[in-house]
Amino acid sequence: MTMTQRHDLSPIRLGISTCPNDTFAFHALMQKKVDWLGLDFQISLLDIQQLNSRLFADQWDVAKASFHAALLLTDRTVVLPSGSALGFGVGPLLLASNKNQIPTDSEQVTLCPGEHTTATLLFKLFYPQSTHVEHCVFSDIMPRLKAKQADFGVCIHEGRFTWEQAGLDLVEDLGTRWERETESPLPLGGILASRQLDNETIARVQSVIKASLEYGLTHPEEALTSMRLHAQEFEDEVLMQHVDLYVNQWTQNLGVIGKNALSALSERAKAIGLLPSDRSEIEIWG
Repeated sequence: MTMTQRHDLSPIRLGISTCPNDTFAFHALMQKKVDWLGLDFQISLLDIQQLNSRLFADQWDVAKASFHAALLLTDRTVVLPSGSALGFGVGPLLLASNKNQIPTDSEQVTLCPGEHTTATLLFKLFYPQSTHVEHCVFSDIMPRLKAKQADFGVCIHEGRFTWEQAGLDLVEDLGTRWERETESPLPLGGILASRQLDNETIARVQSVIKASLEYGLTHPEEALTSMRLHAQEFEDEVLMQHVDLYVNQWTQNLGVIGKNALSALSERAKAIGLLPSDRSEIEIWG
C-alpha cells in the first residue's frame, strides 16, 4: 500500500452520519465504552452528503462516506473492513408524489440526497437523463414530495419504513433492481481512511470501530440513546428495524463478497461514463 505516512498520534478527525446504523455502530466509541487505543477522536455527526463534500476537501482523517464518493477517491482513501452499509434489501426507494408516475420527462423533477451519494448513482444507472435532478438533504425529500414540490424522490434511511404513512407511491426499489441485475448485495457506504495515515494508526482505528460495533450488538438498548438523539424518526421500533436491516455480517467485515460488490459498482459506473475508465478499484484495508 503506497501512502504518505503520518506516524504521530495527532487527533483523528472522524466524521459519521446521523443515520441510525451509524449512531448504533459508533455509540460505544462516542461514549468511550471501548478503549480508544491511545487515539484522540474528534467526532462530528453530519448528513451523508456533507460528509462526502468534506471528504473531497480533505477535511477528514476517517469518515463514513457513500461508496459513490469512494469510487472517485481511490487515490486518497482506503475502505476499512468494518462499519459499512452493504446488503440485500437495503436499497434506496424511488418514490412518486402521485400514483402511476414513471420518470420519463426532462420537465419532471427528481429529488436526490446529494451529488455523490450511492442513491444518486443508482438513479443515474437505472434512469439516465430521464428527469431533472435536484439535490437536497435526505430528510427533506419525503416532505417535499408530500407537498407536491417534486415529481419523484430517492428515499434513504428511516424513510424506507415510513413512506406509505406519508401517502407516497413506490415506483421502484432500486436496491432490488441492483440485486436482480448483479446478483450481489448493494454497497451503500463505508468507512474511509485517508492514505495520509500510517498503517499502525489505521489498524488502531479499525480495531476501535470493530470493538464499538461489537459493543452495540451486545448492548443494543444502550445504543438506542445515541440513535434517538440524532434520528429523523423517533419510534424505537423503526430505529431497530433500521439496525436489523443495515447492520449485518458485511458491517462487521466486508470480506470477499463486499469486495466483489464494490467491483460491480465500479464497473457499472464506468460503463455509463460516471467514472473514468482508468480509475483504480476501491482498496479494502488489511
